[in-house]
Amino acid sequence: MNLKYSTGQTPIDANESDGLKIKTITTQSELNEFEQLNIERAMHWTLRKRFTANQILSEEFILSLHKKMYGDVWKWAGKFRTSEKNLGIPFPIIGIELRKLIDDTHFWMNHSSFSSDEIAIRFKHRLVSIHCFPNGNGRHSRLMADLIVEKLFNAPSFSWGQSHSLHASNEDVRSAYLTALKEADRNNYTPLIEFARN
Repeated sequence: MNLKYSTGQTPIDANESDGLKIKTITTQSELNEFEQLNIERAMHWTLRKRFTANQILSEEFILSLHKKMYGDVWKWAGKFRTSEKNLGIPFPIIGIELRKLIDDTHFWMNHSSFSSDEIAIRFKHRLVSIHCFPNGNGRHSRLMADLIVEKLFNAPSFSWGQSHSLHASNEDVRSAYLTALKEADRNNYTPLIEFARN
């Protein structure tokens, strides 16, 4: 399979590539299409369900959502990565850091530490920084942020620059997104919140 990665995308290694369930996929555009169909089914599933904070903010839910988003395409969907990547924390401590993020988010909500948008965006930013999975972390973390703001705060989901995929075909949108992420790395969440809402 000949994969072309956009700026900021995480390459998958040979072992992860072997996890492709649909062996007829040979190009990046075919992979994108199958993944998008799977993601849309996962999004429809979330629309039909009611969730509590304890459900959404749990390792079990985070893993199961990734599996729902990618399970028709990848064998490793919904499983923590077992390799080092160009970004993210060392893979042996993913579970520990995810538990800290979940606990922090419960604290932020219980103490109204930030606005609802900022809580969702801080969660999204930390989740993508942990980089739990071999691939799909950005799309997964954006959907998690949408679920937090929508299901837990009864606010509208984010627009993400009008693009949930942020693939290379949307290079200007993707560039703005990556710039906002870098600002969040410096503890300035305003650009990422503005990007998510505009």
